[in-house]
Amino acid sequence: MDRKASSSRKTSETNIKIDLNIDGKGIYEINSGINFLDHMLESFSKHSLMDLKIEATGDLDVDDHHTIEDIGILLGETFNKAIGDKRGISRMADVIIPMDESVAIVAIDISGRSYCNMDLLFKNEKIGDLTSDNIIHFFESFANSGKINIFGNITGKNDHHKAEALFKGFARSLKEASKIEHDKVPSTKGTL
Repeated sequence: MDRKASSSRKTSETNIKIDLNIDGKGIYEINSGINFLDHMLESFSKHSLMDLKIEATGDLDVDDHHTIEDIGILLGETFNKAIGDKRGISRMADVIIPMDESVAIVAIDISGRSYCNMDLLFKNEKIGDLTSDNIIHFFESFANSGKINIFGNITGKNDHHKAEALFKGFARSLKEASKIEHDKVPSTKGTL
């Protein structure tokens, strides 16, 4: 089974191309123009073992919102395309990821339905060059276009550590939920 996909999205605000290999080795090449987002997506790739290439340009002279939102939308679409009919996947997974004084709890259901429930509180408006409010927007965008449920909760004192634990938790839970375990569609409905 070849679980790879490529997608592109061009709007008046952004121009993005994404290549994703779910069954990769955690190889990444990411350039979003937002250094802290690149760091988080590199961490996602490394800890999910999904190969990820993202080339994005956006209206960063306005702010980082459109770029983060559209990367979340397109990455979710690309994941949904790559995962296919979901036959044999584990479907659900959860993890607890510590990072120094912070901890993230993330649960995923690759359900074919979208929902994002996140309890994220950051002390600072910015983490590096990323607006902290846009982190939840990234996950909402991914959940909607990827047609998955994402639950996330973080605690801690350092915003960088909290965000990184969250992205690592997302990576590990998505990796586990994507694992092939059998040859059936994991739903009583017969479809996801």
